[in-house]
Amino acid sequence: MESAFELISRDVEQDREAQQAKAAEGTAGAAAMEVIPTAAPQPSQAVLTGMAAGNINIGDDSERMQLSGAARADMDRHDELLEEFERRKKLRELYVPTDDADVRKMLRGNKHPVCLFGEGPAERRERLREILAALGGVATTVNQSAGAITADDEDEVQEVWYHEGDEELKHHRCKIAQFSMRRARDRLKAARVRLSQPDAKENTERQRMHNRLRTFGGYCSQVGDNRPIASCQFSPDGTQLATASWSGLCKLWSVPDCNVIKTFRGHSQRTGCMVWHPQSGKGIDRASVNLVSSDADGCVKLWSLESDEPVGSLEGHGQRVPKLAFHPSGRYLGTTCYDHSWRLWDMTTKTEILHQEGHSRPTYTIAFHGDGSLVGTGGLDAHGRVWDLRSGKCILVLQGHTKEILGMDFSSNGYHCVTGSDDHTVRLWDMRQRKSVYTIPAHTNLVSSVKYHADGEILVTTSFDNTAKIWAMPACSPLKTLKGHESKVMCGDISPDLKYVVTASYDRTFKLWAAE
Repeated sequence: MESAFELISRDVEQDREAQQAKAAEGTAGAAAMEVIPTAAPQPSQAVLTGMAAGNINIGDDSERMQLSGAARADMDRHDELLEEFERRKKLRELYVPTDDADVRKMLRGNKHPVCLFGEGPAERRERLREILAALGGVATTVNQSAGAITADDEDEVQEVWYHEGDEELKHHRCKIAQFSMRRARDRLKAARVRLSQPDAKENTERQRMHNRLRTFGGYCSQVGDNRPIASCQFSPDGTQLATASWSGLCKLWSVPDCNVIKTFRGHSQRTGCMVWHPQSGKGIDRASVNLVSSDADGCVKLWSLESDEPVGSLEGHGQRVPKLAFHPSGRYLGTTCYDHSWRLWDMTTKTEILHQEGHSRPTYTIAFHGDGSLVGTGGLDAHGRVWDLRSGKCILVLQGHTKEILGMDFSSNGYHCVTGSDDHTVRLWDMRQRKSVYTIPAHTNLVSSVKYHADGEILVTTSFDNTAKIWAMPACSPLKTLKGHESKVMCGDISPDLKYVVTASYDRTFKLWAAE
């Protein structure tokens, strides 16, 4: 029999073995819980064939394809273009005033120079746009910057537009108002008479007139001077023709045989315009002022029909005077000047009664309304302005041309006017609607002059494309193209009796056109 000591030793040994077995089982279970990596799936036979042919490249995750220098440059250029497009989009969305005075106010309000050396209004506006874009569109506006302008600056801005008038100007405004009311009353009375006539009779007469104008051709051609002829105009009675040349000479010609009647000498610079007094040959004395001319030096000369020397002059212009126009009353004369202004003169006293600014570039052309109440001016700023002579206010701005306005005239119907421009178009404006109602693509070069006939139904335009054209108004339909000049046509006019059209050209000739 085993002793008690041996039994106890065997039990202890069995317990120790049981504990070791249990510990071994726990270690095996923990190892079984670890992630055992599995073998990567084997590619198919098709993939293996592609890899062998070099068409499939399978690498590990650490491999990266490096871009070439040209590819990186293209990406950088693409990013720069996107940034530029975004910048231009923001620039287009920014509000920038178009008036140069407002642009200056905003520049001053944002503490930038108001003007840089050699900078014009367009460049100044673009500079303001760039500044606003750099500021993220957050900048001092015109209204906010208005308070930063001093009293002297405010007076200067106001002085540009209107000059203070005196009692004499008020007196003349009253005279013009009385004259215009009589003329308007007569015009409306004549319009009622025409309206009462049968339409068939009016249409027949209009068609007969159009058919005759379609037969117009060359009637007479005359060498007018040894320099280009800049201006031509029929006398109010249609029996004489006045021309002005770059030689400084002005001449009178008989109509229709085109013989020289008189040569006026007095200008030392290029003569750009010569106009008749509206009552010349109808009631005023031949020894009084019958014609007025202007030149590139700013001189305005007054002429009678009795002498070849000037009987007077209008002093005050410091720069070129391109165009002149008589008021329908004959008492006043309007002149335009390259100092951005136009002036009104009293011909009885030979004094200036109004000096009016308003254009941002030289004022070129001028025309009076048939009633005498309005005057229109066109400038090299591509804008036309209609002024009320009774109040002195600018009542309408003609915006639409893209280049300089070189010609302007009013229709006798009282509410239409036309403008000719360097953009090759003629625009018809309705002053009742205060907008352009028709744009005529009249010529292939700049339109140098536009002229209504007294009845308001015929328009003559001239152009630097060497042609003149006759139009039926207000339908704006072409009737005849007058071709014959060898160079650009500078000016044109139509006789009061509608028998002749005259054109003056850079080729030193003027031509009469009549029905064949």
